[in-house]
Amino acid sequence: MIKSLLPHVLSREETDTELKLRLAIDAHLPFFDGHFPGQSVLPGVTQLDWAVRFGCEHFGYNASVANLEVLKFQQLILPGTEVDLLISNNAAKGKLTFAYSDGERRFGSGRIVIAAHGDS
Repeated sequence: MIKSLLPHVLSREETDTELKLRLAIDAHLPFFDGHFPGQSVLPGVTQLDWAVRFGCEHFGYNASVANLEVLKFQQLILPGTEVDLLISNNAAKGKLTFAYSDGERRFGSGRIVIAAHGDS
C-alpha cells in the first residue's frame, strides 16, 4: 500500500490572495517514520514542501523555488494533531508567505520566493 504524501484537508477557504487549509496530521504519514525515535515529529522540510505544493497549485505558479526567507519553526507538529496552514500570495513580488498555527499556537512560518520561468 502506498502512503499518502499529503495531509488530509479538513476544510478549505480561499480568496484571490489567500488560501487557508485545516489539515489533519495523520500519524501514518511516511514523514514520521524514524523522525525521531521516542517522539515522532513532522519535519520542517515537509512543512515547507506542503506550503510550496498547496500554494503553487492554488495561485498557479510552477513549483520552482528561487529562495526561502525568514523560515521559523517555533513548535513541533506531532502526529495526530490538526493545524491551520495560511498561505498568502504577493503576486507583484512572486512570493508566498505561509504560517502553520492552531489558534494562538504558532508552529512554523516563512516566505517562499518563486523562481521566474527560465531561472534556475
